[in-house]
Amino acid sequence: MIDKKLLDILVCPVSKDNLIQIGDELISKKGMLAFPIREGIPVMLENEARKLKPEDIKDL
Repeated sequence: MIDKKLLDILVCPVSKDNLIQIGDELISKKGMLAFPIREGIPVMLENEARKLKPEDIKDL
């Protein structure tokens, strides 16, 4: 789990949207991206992010 203080200041580098942690990823709804968390460290690089489909985020 990412520290709450860190999660409060992190934003999506693409959309500048707030992020939501789900499992081992940080999700950007506006950016439609899921950034991985590896060994407790968020990887906030666009080319490392997984692209999301609308159905992936409809329930978030």
